[in-house]
Amino acid sequence: MQIEAGLVGRATLTVRPVDTAIALASGDVAVLATPRLLALCEEATMASLTGRVASESTSVGVEVALEHLAAASIGTEITATARVVAVDGHRITFSVEAEDAEKVVARGTVVRAIVDRARFS
Repeated sequence: MQIEAGLVGRATLTVRPVDTAIALASGDVAVLATPRLLALCEEATMASLTGRVASESTSVGVEVALEHLAAASIGTEITATARVVAVDGHRITFSVEAEDAEKVVARGTVVRAIVDRARFS
């Protein structure tokens, strides 16, 4: 299968205590940590590529720009959506957005590169 602009992937998370800034040592309040939010956005990028990368290859994150716009407390369900906006050889650029039922929590871009799995052996 081919990777092309317009592909979409999603990932959902209900914020738990282990997802908070306190738990991840990125702050001192019990709200969704930015590193965990980024991981959710990357999970959405991976979802968009499911079944589209050859078995001898994988994708790795190479560049991120993420604005964390609003807090999300424990129990809040967050959905991240990733959309392929550009493909340049082995580099794939995604726009990402994460939201709860009421607001956009984050938005930004993630760039992944398709690489040979053997490089990691």
